[in-house]
Amino acid sequence: MLFSTIQTSRRRAGLVVITAALLSATLFAPSAAQACACGCGIFDVGTGAMFPDGAGGTVFVEADWVDQNRNWSGTTAAAADQNADKRVQSQFYTAGLQYLFNRTWGLQVDVPYWRRQFTTQDDDGNIATFDHTAVGDLRIRGVYTGFSSDLSSGLTFGLKLPTGDASYAHFDADTEIGSGSTDLLLGAFHRGRLTAEGKVGYFVRGQWQEPLQSKANYRPGNELIGVVGVYYQGWAHADTLAITPILQMTAAYRGHDGGPDGHPEDSGYTRLLVSPGIEIHMSKIRIYAEAGFALHDNVSGNQLVSRRNYKLSMFYSF
Repeated sequence: MLFSTIQTSRRRAGLVVITAALLSATLFAPSAAQACACGCGIFDVGTGAMFPDGAGGTVFVEADWVDQNRNWSGTTAAAADQNADKRVQSQFYTAGLQYLFNRTWGLQVDVPYWRRQFTTQDDDGNIATFDHTAVGDLRIRGVYTGFSSDLSSGLTFGLKLPTGDASYAHFDADTEIGSGSTDLLLGAFHRGRLTAEGKVGYFVRGQWQEPLQSKANYRPGNELIGVVGVYYQGWAHADTLAITPILQMTAAYRGHDGGPDGHPEDSGYTRLLVSPGIEIHMSKIRIYAEAGFALHDNVSGNQLVSRRNYKLSMFYSF
């Protein structure tokens, strides 16, 4: 099951306080915004479905849909003619593997494939639309779960590699499928129970992404993402079927881009989203779906934003 019964960890209080601090820093960090990059890191942190649950492996496929169709400035919608970019429609497809060698160490690899349609105004004032599909930036992370015997708390650490296409002529630097940078990924997670019988639980997780090496003309902004969620695990039919509703909040901060093509005055943001979801668990197979809705967007300059996004994931454990 997504969240197996776990005991109270002596480290729980400390981790919850740390995560709460990360979320607070995310929400109240200085305002910034990005001309049209989507803040795709929110899909990388995402749902608690990939919490380690013991030695062994899980393979998964995931699809995310985002439609950035509204120009935004500060905390409100802005006139479309203030932004030359008009629309960015993206589909993110990811295949991945998480494998725990034992109850302490593991590895996770994510291989993304993106499809993106970009509509913008050219220098002559004409509206043009461009489509591009390509492999995205590969993510490789180590997983440490040695804080407690129930694997309820852990750390992740790794790299995002510049394997994605960052040279498509018709996309801006912040719209390219690949960022062209090698990024450090540092994360933490914790899960626990809110009721004595164990049917209601919670989880928190966060990730910091920091570019270590980038192209001379473009350096993506650093990014901090935190997720807190609750779930109810009381809908089960024998041992063959379980349905778990999940509600999570995601807070995201992205700093200003750098470099000649970075447009720092129009890059970076803070975001807050709520995402109701549901997981269906059948033996070794799990299916998870969610819809995310923006509660708060604070951007500098003008930026295309999406007020909702959708996710569908399938997992197989072995």
